[in-house]
Amino acid sequence: MLPGAPVAEEVLADVARRAAALRERGVEPALATILVGDDSASAGYIRIKQKQAAELGFVSPHEHLPASATQEDLHRVIARFNDDPTVHGLLIQYPIPGHLDYDAALLTVDPDMDVDGMHPLNLGRLSSGLPGPVPCTPAGIEALLAHYEIPVAGHEVVILGRGATIGRPLAMLLAQKRPTANAAVTVVHTGVPDWARYTRRADILVAAAGVPGIIQPEHVRPGATVIGAGVRYEGRKLLPDVDESVAEVAGAITPRVGGVGPTTVAMLFRNAVDAAERATAS
Repeated sequence: MLPGAPVAEEVLADVARRAAALRERGVEPALATILVGDDSASAGYIRIKQKQAAELGFVSPHEHLPASATQEDLHRVIARFNDDPTVHGLLIQYPIPGHLDYDAALLTVDPDMDVDGMHPLNLGRLSSGLPGPVPCTPAGIEALLAHYEIPVAGHEVVILGRGATIGRPLAMLLAQKRPTANAAVTVVHTGVPDWARYTRRADILVAAAGVPGIIQPEHVRPGATVIGAGVRYEGRKLLPDVDESVAEVAGAITPRVGGVGPTTVAMLFRNAVDAAERATAS
């Protein structure tokens, strides 16, 4: 089993150390959050992030807009945080009400404050190998593989799923030339006939399709490492891409709960402390 908690603990310990160093210089690292509407799950995620922020030594200014807020209202709050020199990172809790355009809102966020790493400029930086915020789930997957000393360099990684949040940025990240990456990466999706022909040859298989139970034992090469990154919710029930029976053939596998989730949150705070250090560098 490849639980994410030990990986997240290492990352967050480093974040806390760096946040303490900033405070010693008179800088309070700040991660601002925006919540639109009254979705209870989203509100719960914000509370968890605020609690984590406090434990790490961050301040966490927050703006809660009503579900009736307009696109202009949202952009106005983003602009205020962008222009506040005491705020270093900014997170818009997703999803937002359906009448609002999340992508348009993201475009107005200062790219250097984008702790999710999903601003188009940051995805461009990633594709060019330039420094900048990295999407949190892909960064967490790389950290998880490195922590458990799963060989990546020179090995074949197959990603099932081409989404902008995981599949595409993860492919760019793991193909880069460094010891914890440098892989031969194939991205495949459910629109490809016989996609299992690709997954069965993978040394490392990352399931990021968002299709519950799509990965079964017959889709995995015996002994391969399997990372479950795609999920779907039915109400509050979490439905992962990787069926639990895959553990019978995999050499290493993330658990159904507690795999890439903790590492994703940890990387959000790593992006936040990176942003604070950049903004306050002498």
